[in-house]
Amino acid sequence: MTDLLFSKASRRSWLKQGAALSLAATGSLRTWAQSQTTLILGDQAGGLRSLFEASKALEGAPFAYRWANFQGAAPLFEAQRSAAVDTAMAGDLPVLAAAVGKTPLKIVATRVGKADSLGIVVQPDSPLRSVGDLRGKTVIVSSARGSISQYQLYGALEEAGVPRSEVTVKFVLPTDAAAAFASRQIDAWAVFDPYYTIAVQQGGRILRDGRGINTALGFITASEHSLADPARRAAIVQFLDRLGRAGDWALANPEAYAQAYSQLTRLPIESARIITSRASVAGRPVSEADIALLQAVADRSARDGILPVRVDVRAITDTQLWKRPA
Repeated sequence: MTDLLFSKASRRSWLKQGAALSLAATGSLRTWAQSQTTLILGDQAGGLRSLFEASKALEGAPFAYRWANFQGAAPLFEAQRSAAVDTAMAGDLPVLAAAVGKTPLKIVATRVGKADSLGIVVQPDSPLRSVGDLRGKTVIVSSARGSISQYQLYGALEEAGVPRSEVTVKFVLPTDAAAAFASRQIDAWAVFDPYYTIAVQQGGRILRDGRGINTALGFITASEHSLADPARRAAIVQFLDRLGRAGDWALANPEAYAQAYSQLTRLPIESARIITSRASVAGRPVSEADIALLQAVADRSARDGILPVRVDVRAITDTQLWKRPA
């Protein structure tokens, strides 16, 4: 009887040890699979890359990564729609526009910036002195329909009591528009940083910035295709953890961040300081308040015809993926 009891106890011990070994092996396999994963990180004008390179927050990451840089949100989300990038970063309205365009994405993190990082600029000697003077004029918007600049322009026109039908709006990618503005082929340009700051520093005059109109929120989105892969999903969570650390570092080290941004983009340090001081750097999980603010943008954009349909923000948001430790 003693031998039988010993045998059963031994069997239970071995089963427990076997289960523990199995779990450890599973964890090791997951770690190994994650280490074999390469994330393609979508970026705009080097903003996110400079943040990570300055903060060194991606050093020692348990995944490989490559940067994919775009001049605006429209081409970036086109890449995400075709599964060419795993993550993307953009302002509020471009994310909604991408969702309308059937980009399979989920909003997985919020970034907080400042609303004066975009605006409407005119030539230094322009007779246009207020938004009301845009009646009968052409305004170039960067980068495409559904951009934060289009939302800002329409909000400014409504504020000034100018019907949108009385303004001609054309959409031009920011690098092309920048060249045209510099050669004085554009009278009024609605654009975002870094192009906005550069235009102002080259003599452009601000007609109206985004304060009081734009939310100043940016978002990180992840491809649904990427989230469906366990190893890639785990790598994205790790990336978001490091995004939070990078944002904390940038807020605590503004000069070092500006220097790194200047080196990567080759912009003058004076421009870099302005751009980085109001950039969306602070990364955090998506809150209920963020969802409500973005839903208000979605509703207004559908009302104003910026978006053809209303977007249900909660349906394109994953609030469970990333839970940043307090």
